Amino acid sequence: MEVSVTGYQARLEQQEKEIKSLAVEIDSLKHINSVDGFSSLEGLREENAKLKYQLNILRKSLQEERKKPTKAMININKCLQEIFRDAIKAAFPELENPPLTVTLSQQPKFGDYQCNSAMSIAQMLKARDNKVNPREIADKIARNIPDNEYIERVDIAGPGFINISLRKDFVSKQLTKVLVNGVEPPAVGSQKKVIVDFSSPNIAKEMHVGHLRSTIIGDSICRLFEFVGHDVLRLNHVGDWGTQFGMLIAHLQDKFPDYMTVSPPISDLQAFYKESKLRFDTEEEFKKRAYQCVVQLQSHNPDIIRAWNLICDVSRKEFQRIYDCLDIKLIERGESFYQELMTTVVKVFEEKGFVQEDEGRKIVFPPGSSIPLTVVKSDGGYTYDTSDLAALHQRLFDEKANIIIYVVDSGQSMHFQTVFAAGQMAGWYDPAVTRVEHAAFGVVLGEDKKKFKTRSGETVRLIDLLEEGLKRSMDKLKDKERDKVLTREELEAAQLSVAFGCIKYADLSHNRMNDYIFSFDKMLDDKGNTAAYLLYAFTRIRSIARLANIDDKMLQKAAQETEILLEHEKEWKLGKCILRFPEILQKILDDLLLHTLCDYLYELATTFTEFYDNCYCVEKDRQTGNIVKVNMWRMLLCDATAAIMAKGFDILGIKPVQRM
Repeated sequence: MEVSVTGYQARLEQQEKEIKSLAVEIDSLKHINSVDGFSSLEGLREENAKLKYQLNILRKSLQEERKKPTKAMININKCLQEIFRDAIKAAFPELENPPLTVTLSQQPKFGDYQCNSAMSIAQMLKARDNKVNPREIADKIARNIPDNEYIERVDIAGPGFINISLRKDFVSKQLTKVLVNGVEPPAVGSQKKVIVDFSSPNIAKEMHVGHLRSTIIGDSICRLFEFVGHDVLRLNHVGDWGTQFGMLIAHLQDKFPDYMTVSPPISDLQAFYKESKLRFDTEEEFKKRAYQCVVQLQSHNPDIIRAWNLICDVSRKEFQRIYDCLDIKLIERGESFYQELMTTVVKVFEEKGFVQEDEGRKIVFPPGSSIPLTVVKSDGGYTYDTSDLAALHQRLFDEKANIIIYVVDSGQSMHFQTVFAAGQMAGWYDPAVTRVEHAAFGVVLGEDKKKFKTRSGETVRLIDLLEEGLKRSMDKLKDKERDKVLTREELEAAQLSVAFGCIKYADLSHNRMNDYIFSFDKMLDDKGNTAAYLLYAFTRIRSIARLANIDDKMLQKAAQETEILLEHEKEWKLGKCILRFPEILQKILDDLLLHTLCDYLYELATTFTEFYDNCYCVEKDRQTGNIVKVNMWRMLLCDATAAIMAKGFDILGIKPVQRM
């Protein structure tokens, strides 16, 4: 419905531009045949009137839709934007695309949200030789705010800020809805097909710390898009094709000549790779045979394909150990999947006249690109460029993706810009319709602020890093004497939660565009914006009801019967913070920056602490310690906070525990 309104609005504005243009043109015409212009103008005016009529019907229908009860959490900022868009349109109908800015208020004494459009509108009017005081503009906007369930009052401050105060009964009802229905996703429009390309290690090489960021960030992006209802395809674009397989297969034939009948005991594929590389670099005869194996692989020789599959399977088992630790779900679709399509893609570019010859290579120069794509090498082989073009084509045309996200390090930014530009040049997609995006990220640094390496200077193996995390998290739990109060099963669950939760959160809590310093000491610190702090905070919140002998059934019954009071300033602050969750999710859907969610969860946890320190949830007798009174509406605020935190953890791929 909202898409339809937007579409009509755009067409209407275009029509109005054309009418103005034609009117100017007709006024300037002096010749007799200018009647054609009048005819065109009248036709446009008639079409314009029809569009306005249809737009008004759609708007009324949309307002009715909004009034219907829905389980979806409401994005309050988005609702306020719609209200102020209508108010500005009513106050200044002559303005095309007037600026609209609604933000969270930075100071609670000035209200809950703020509309800052008046100053920008004043500049627009001034450009038309119409000088108006921004405060007058703000006042006019305020007077045109339609009836709604959200706003208690608006106040005009300073040069023209419109301060917005929310209605407490509206916030209370929304909190009740969260408790009764659970944390439901906000409405984000129609379901879309989303493909996320992430992790992507190379076969026959171990996953190292460099793969950590792509794997964690990609999984979290998938979880978010899945939560809001999109159809997500999680793809692992592994490096499972190319010349390196020639030397691996040739080495396999020499070392395990009976590999066709007896499964070769290759446990250390990294050592196997190094052995074959050494032979490739030093033995000319072996090098020739390796190239022959590549040719046989590309022509799908059954014996060679069997050897290739054996090598791939050893790698897959190693990768899966890591994916199981981190709870990552992926569908493998490596470079080999696109082999046959590469020929088609090259042919498409040749037929369109985009291919140039360059010293035996075939290259493509997309518009605006300083570096070409090499689609065919001088020896006739294909490249990563060809593979990525074929993958893009398959995802657009076979998978019919609406959104494609590549979670790959920022060193590949130029490559992806060029691939995307080539896809657009070939007419494969329109970026205004289909979203194809590179979610780039920085490198992992050691505490010396250099690339994270072992003491001997080698790349850190990811499995070693995860095992170190498990050891350190258990040490941390024992330092806090949790082994004395938790059962063995609870202690192991807490160890897994803290170890892998802290590693994920340390990554996701940093802006992915920046490099970040990997430090177990910092990530396991239970003070500040860390997973350790948030996981402890979560278990404390969950324990409040348990210690008051209130179970889930009692909380569910209370949610349906008890009004959530928001009289204390800390109750009010916490209630509003809980309801900002949909705004946070929408921002991340737009910019794919997950640290925003981490910052929000930390803010929610600290806001809860303020509330709990100032508002008694459970009142006890000072002498006996017996419970005298339970303030159930405050227990419900605790429950709502925990529910939002749990869903936030789920999107980040973190598993909290009930006891820690």
